[in-house]
Amino acid sequence: MNGAARAEGGARSFLVRVLRQDRPGAEAYWESHRVAHEPDMNVISVLQRIAEQARTVEGKRVAPVVWECNCLEEVCGACTMIINGRVRQACTALVDRLLADRPGEIELRPMTKFPVLRDLLVDRTRIFAALHKVKAWVPVDSYHHMGSGPRRSQDEQQMAYLYSKCMSCGCCLEACPQFLKIELARGRDESAETFRARCFAAYDRSFMGAHAIAQVELFNANPIGKMSASERLDALVSEGGIQNCGNAQNCVKVCPKEIPLTRAIALAGRHATVHALRNWFDR
Repeated sequence: MNGAARAEGGARSFLVRVLRQDRPGAEAYWESHRVAHEPDMNVISVLQRIAEQARTVEGKRVAPVVWECNCLEEVCGACTMIINGRVRQACTALVDRLLADRPGEIELRPMTKFPVLRDLLVDRTRIFAALHKVKAWVPVDSYHHMGSGPRRSQDEQQMAYLYSKCMSCGCCLEACPQFLKIELARGRDESAETFRARCFAAYDRSFMGAHAIAQVELFNANPIGKMSASERLDALVSEGGIQNCGNAQNCVKVCPKEIPLTRAIALAGRHATVHALRNWFDR
């Protein structure tokens, strides 16, 4: 459709096409809604208008589209979806800019690398499973005050800040050609605990992704995190580790926080190589 149509009362409107899915494993289908244009709209407000009217362009009454959001200021990463063919956050996707690129229409789809729970809501467990695998945290043995910690240079602090901006949104993983979709179905007589363990085992064998690699660099550079650096490097060179990275650099192009992922992957590759050689000579 070229240009914006007119809604009831003469207000300017646009078409929103949503790829919906009623439940995990169900067949996906397209659904169209017409939304009246308002100033300063983002995709979240568009989905809210769709929920209010709950009616397609054909006049059919439907359930509201399911999606996930939290902070509404590109911090939590929960509202990641594919908007007009590009993975990004719905909260910072402004309608006026989207319509300038594709007049009269906005297309919304869930991410393709994660299991769809319903509509635009996906299961992002794989993201956090990779972070768990590389121990993306600083371990502590107490919370007592022990005085000032080690001093860090301004350059080290600045680089740590850039890595720390990661919000686990999944954009880098969606764009990565090495990060493949995993479809796992729960058996009829399988317990929830067994199914979860099987999922994590599958996730451990798959490529961990740029977000986890960057977090290895973040925490291994931390004065306290260095104490468990070898454990993170062991995870980094294990199955599904950095050796699976094809250096496509798609992750850098889509990262909403402009994290230097290419630099992180290069440094992690160097550190992983040294770690593997050291382990080999120490046998």
